[in-house]
Amino acid sequence: MKPRRNIVVLILAALALVSCNDKFLQEDPIQDISEGVALSSEMELSIYLNGLYSRYVEGHQDGWSDKTSAPFSVTGSHLVYGDFMSDNLVTKGNVTDRLDGSYLTPVSGGGNGWEWENLRNVNYFLRNYKKALPAVGNDPAKLDKYLGEALFFKAWEYYKKVMIFGDVPWFTLDFNIDSDRLQASRDSRTVVMDSVMWCIDQAFEKLPAMTSKSAANGRINKDMAAFLKARIALFEGSFRTYHTELGLQSTAGRWLEAAVEASNYLMAGNRYALYKKGPDSYWKLFTFKNNPASDGNTEAILARTYDGVRLGHATQRYFDQNTTGGATRGLVDEYLCIDGNPIYIGGTEGAYFPNPNFKGYDGMWSEMENRDPRLMQTIGYPGQYRSIFNRTTGKWGQEENGITYPRLSYNNGSSMVTGYSIVKHWMGDRTENELVTLGQQTAIEFRYAELLLINAEAKAILGKITQQDLDNTINKLRERAGFDFAKYPGSRLVMGSEPKDPRLDKIYSDKLDYPVSPLLREIRRERRVEMCVEGLRYEDLMRWKAGKLLTIPLRGMKFTEAKKALYDGSHTSKPLIAVKEEVGKDIFLDTEGFIIAYPKSPRITDGTLPWEDKRYYWPLPLDDLNLNKNLVQNTGWQGAK
Repeated sequence: MKPRRNIVVLILAALALVSCNDKFLQEDPIQDISEGVALSSEMELSIYLNGLYSRYVEGHQDGWSDKTSAPFSVTGSHLVYGDFMSDNLVTKGNVTDRLDGSYLTPVSGGGNGWEWENLRNVNYFLRNYKKALPAVGNDPAKLDKYLGEALFFKAWEYYKKVMIFGDVPWFTLDFNIDSDRLQASRDSRTVVMDSVMWCIDQAFEKLPAMTSKSAANGRINKDMAAFLKARIALFEGSFRTYHTELGLQSTAGRWLEAAVEASNYLMAGNRYALYKKGPDSYWKLFTFKNNPASDGNTEAILARTYDGVRLGHATQRYFDQNTTGGATRGLVDEYLCIDGNPIYIGGTEGAYFPNPNFKGYDGMWSEMENRDPRLMQTIGYPGQYRSIFNRTTGKWGQEENGITYPRLSYNNGSSMVTGYSIVKHWMGDRTENELVTLGQQTAIEFRYAELLLINAEAKAILGKITQQDLDNTINKLRERAGFDFAKYPGSRLVMGSEPKDPRLDKIYSDKLDYPVSPLLREIRRERRVEMCVEGLRYEDLMRWKAGKLLTIPLRGMKFTEAKKALYDGSHTSKPLIAVKEEVGKDIFLDTEGFIIAYPKSPRITDGTLPWEDKRYYWPLPLDDLNLNKNLVQNTGWQGAK
């Protein structure tokens, strides 16, 4: 662990009192936490912990929102842009070295996740918080809620560390530069994750219950701890299930049971519900401002809010003017048709039988019609959302603005690249756009929909899922999405009557080294479409031991003759607005006419990413290996023995 070299003074302003006041979340993040803070009163404990919130509850970041989240090189909100590190989204230009196999073992720990400052700050608190006992009449119970917050953050920190590196050293307390513990070796995954579970269990016990006065954007409470436990437990239980090389399959069950227990606790509490506010509820879910409760949003369990005065961000400004990338055909293909069946319902590769509701790829974005309603609320269909919005006037409408079609150039600054423009998280709010770095769009970190997916997946892996479970989870999500169970009974997922999907089954058979049942396939599908563009896809691929899914050729829409005519340079004003795009110059097509992603990236061919199993773990920095000879590098990376 590296010592902090720059010690700053904690500004003990009257930021936030010890109540449920959420103003502490609005404080300028330049305030920092420091060695030497007394921690001798409840106010000092509260203020110290305030400095940790923005480090863990990142939301849409702050200011220009241009930081990266380790270990990725993706800039901006991890919720909006995290899926660029996956098979869901692609960016303009060349692919990042973190996906094309050219990533080199870093020299130092900056930006790759092997940083320990946040943990050191948490451990400093754990070592010193009892100094406040005299101020509370020596009653330890009065300090429990602060202890619970610190343990919550510690569990979150180590869960991320294990996700990135596998085995890591477990540090119980902070220590000085001359401590022997600085030469610690990496503790086993089992030791670390057992300690993580102890931390989150203790956090749950110590934290206050969710009350009518607390909120998703308030201080950490029991419900947030239960959610984090469910997410951690599903990750670890599924990782141990599929990564058989660890030899931990026999221990996976207790983690999956823990995920079920934690998710059941929140589901039984009836404090949360899926957001339903009109036919486009799914899109609206990500477009509100300030406290979720003020918008009737009972789906948010943990959110970061911005008041636009003390704290704001530039997500909408960036989204509106500089979005550089789009969704993949692979993601589009996964959405069901309105009848609950996939786009192909029979046949074999090269001769699949299409669903009668599927309009195919030969029209003008016709593949998006008759599909899961979430598709058009995630990816912009020309004539809806962004394509008919004028950011200068703030007005919507085809008649007034015409339809602006997505840019396609592989290296243009504002190109959607694939032709599938993302609208999830896009607000269409002129005021929000013009606030620049003081945007107020709320960021949902934990939401109820994910909890339902955790519950269903954990029970399915355990072999304990029932039809009632499906109705309480997957089918609730589909109902909220807009599936009509009465008109299309097959759109309700029924055990034993899962739809056939020869296309996806073939992919799983080719790319995975274990079978996936039709039921689990449908649960994974539901997770992909419900949670896409929220930064979770990469983690899912890693825990499922499904890195090879990244090797499926990355494609965009089919560039048909009709689209060539649209993009021929003659449509520069309403009603149809499309910048000229030339095949072989701006866009490159495969033999079937689909846009190839990353056509000029030097290390990939035909838009196909490479994969090596060593990438299930990221490398430790060389400097740390040199400073601490007890550390062992991850297999396959520079410095490994």
